[in-house]
Amino acid sequence: MKLSGNTILITGATSGIGLAFAEEFYRLGNKVIICGRRAERLQDLKTKYPDMSIKQCDVSNENERKDLIKWAIAEHPKLNVIINNAGVQTGQPINEALDLNKLRYEMEVNFNAPIHIASLAMPHLQTLKDAAIINITSGLAYVPIAFMPIYCATKAALHSVTLSLRHQLKNTSIKVFEIAPPSVDTELGHERRTDKTQSHGGIPVKVFLSEAMEGIANDTLETMVGQAKGLRLKREDAFDFMNK
Repeated sequence: MKLSGNTILITGATSGIGLAFAEEFYRLGNKVIICGRRAERLQDLKTKYPDMSIKQCDVSNENERKDLIKWAIAEHPKLNVIINNAGVQTGQPINEALDLNKLRYEMEVNFNAPIHIASLAMPHLQTLKDAAIINITSGLAYVPIAFMPIYCATKAALHSVTLSLRHQLKNTSIKVFEIAPPSVDTELGHERRTDKTQSHGGIPVKVFLSEAMEGIANDTLETMVGQAKGLRLKREDAFDFMNK
């Protein structure tokens, strides 16, 4: 995928990995559209980067997702890349009574939203010569960590859907990327922490970004960063055989 001259929509772009992608693609000469829940952070980024477009949106809300894509295509008809980055990590256990609101929220943000957003944009993307959908999954999609089972399951499901979507679009101009981070030092999981200033821990965002951007530039449709490579293994070797 070319790294400049695109019009790119990034969800969850006010911090962490999403913000890093936004700043790097902006630096490389792309039109960047960022969405997030926190209006004050969006405004701060607009002040810092006046040419960025901002849209307040809670991707857990179906109607707000519809409004987001309708607005993005109307305002930016050259929109050709979507980065489904928004994610939450509640750490809800399943060996006790579930908080169904938290369960639904985590599934909406991590799984339903990227599928819905991609499907809403699909008719538009299919009219373009060069387009891409980039789904951010996790090394935990392949090997779950038991204290956050819902998060791991949503990422495993998104990995599976990404494989299928790539196969379904193989004869189109739309490339479907998956980028699986290891633990990256961001705000992810702050919802479940008592100390909201505590970071996630893991590799620096810049280290992740360097490898992720290299994968995108080289059309590596699956980029496993850092320790995520060791978790990926070869469990989908049979996929191509089953779908010939």
